[in-house]
Amino acid sequence: MTKKKVILAGTAMTVSAVLILAAVQRLLQPKYMSDVVEGNLVADYYNTNYAHDVLFVGDCECYENFSPVTLWEEYGIPSYIRGSAQQLIWQSYYLLEDALRYETPKVVIFNVLSMKYGKPQNEAYNRMSIEGMRWSSSKVNNIKASMTEDESFLSYVFPILRYHSRWSEISSDDFKYYFGVKPNFFGGYYLRADVKPAENVPVGRPLVDYAFADTCWEYLDRMRTLCQESGIQLLLIKAPSLNPYWYDEWEQQITEYSEKYQIPYLNFLKEPILSETGIDFYHDTYDGGLHMNVYGAEKLSHWLGQYLTDNYGLMNRSNEPAMLDEWGTLCHRYHMEYDRQVANLEMYGNIHGPEKTDGTAGSEQTSQTSAEESGKDDTK
Repeated sequence: MTKKKVILAGTAMTVSAVLILAAVQRLLQPKYMSDVVEGNLVADYYNTNYAHDVLFVGDCECYENFSPVTLWEEYGIPSYIRGSAQQLIWQSYYLLEDALRYETPKVVIFNVLSMKYGKPQNEAYNRMSIEGMRWSSSKVNNIKASMTEDESFLSYVFPILRYHSRWSEISSDDFKYYFGVKPNFFGGYYLRADVKPAENVPVGRPLVDYAFADTCWEYLDRMRTLCQESGIQLLLIKAPSLNPYWYDEWEQQITEYSEKYQIPYLNFLKEPILSETGIDFYHDTYDGGLHMNVYGAEKLSHWLGQYLTDNYGLMNRSNEPAMLDEWGTLCHRYHMEYDRQVANLEMYGNIHGPEKTDGTAGSEQTSQTSAEESGKDDTK
């Protein structure tokens, strides 16, 4: 065999091995379609037209509590939620940095709950926040900032190193969605139409230290600077979730930061905003106050849309031909999914939950519960 043939044969074998490895890796990677669908949130962003006036970054308190479809239908505001489960503040920063490679929104909204976490937490949630990102320096830096002690950088570059043992877990979904998953979200929003009231929610326990970690302040500064340099207005919010508990000491730190740098801050758990939104923790949550259902999310978005229109001068873009097709399709899917969930829930009883017997549950900050006390966390 000539030298040229040897080189060609070697090249062919190498290419074949790489293709086989890639095919196996794709099969073994989780598809997040039947369970933990939030694993597809980050990647779904790249299917949009990158023409959003408002971009949310944050955890479940963003992607389960606000409805971009409502912002569009009522105010003509195109928005997107770059959310993921237990999204840490440095992950929010790098997802924002990544998004600015494609677009420059007028307003960035960051939910401040993740300020409570000063170090990496959990590999499973790391991967749901990172693996869906396209490769760039933002993704590389996100991996480095997020890895727990048991993780390796190479396992993100070659996910088969992490998922090689999934052979026993492979299901029909792994074949059905091998070439791509179907859209489950609506501008980054995860729609839930069921109802579970927030009842008998205890207050949070005292903490030894209420100070946010230096790392969190560093990334909040970086986010603020990035927005300032890009001509973007930053808005800080605390969504009206009752769990994890939001301490007054945390509130004071965010308020002081907001005032120092003249950044607007909205706490949806505080009056008069809570009353103005019309949130009722007996009917507007699907999991006892951790997250809003679609009824609560639409109420919050209605209030927020008016606030954005009044304070940021955002224009109604619903008549722009370039926007109509995408948002028309998205809104249609949204209402179809809403009707589907309602129809399914009506088969099992009243989707609006039981009747109240003692007033609105959970409407006061003092009725929140701590993540430590309940054994739950913001991991949705």
